[in-house]
Amino acid sequence: MNGDAAVSFDDDLMALYPRAQLVVRVTPRQIFPNCPRYIHALALVERSVYVPDEGHAPPVPGWKRADWARDVLPAGDPARETEDA
Repeated sequence: MNGDAAVSFDDDLMALYPRAQLVVRVTPRQIFPNCPRYIHALALVERSVYVPDEGHAPPVPGWKRADWARDVLPAGDPARETEDA
């Protein structure tokens, strides 16, 4: 698939995703068919603890504590609250 993506910090979809920081909307321009021969059927076995949900604050991923990532975290990112932890 080829297309265009737009990042928005005030998209109406933000209300549907607790703790979302932005929404990325993708407009497909070209979609290429693929032989389903090697595409496996998928099923949700277990929801990741990192998925935000009402009443659940996801843990801070370890990569956000890495030196290479800390200085580029956006303001308000929950990882900033644990910088000194």
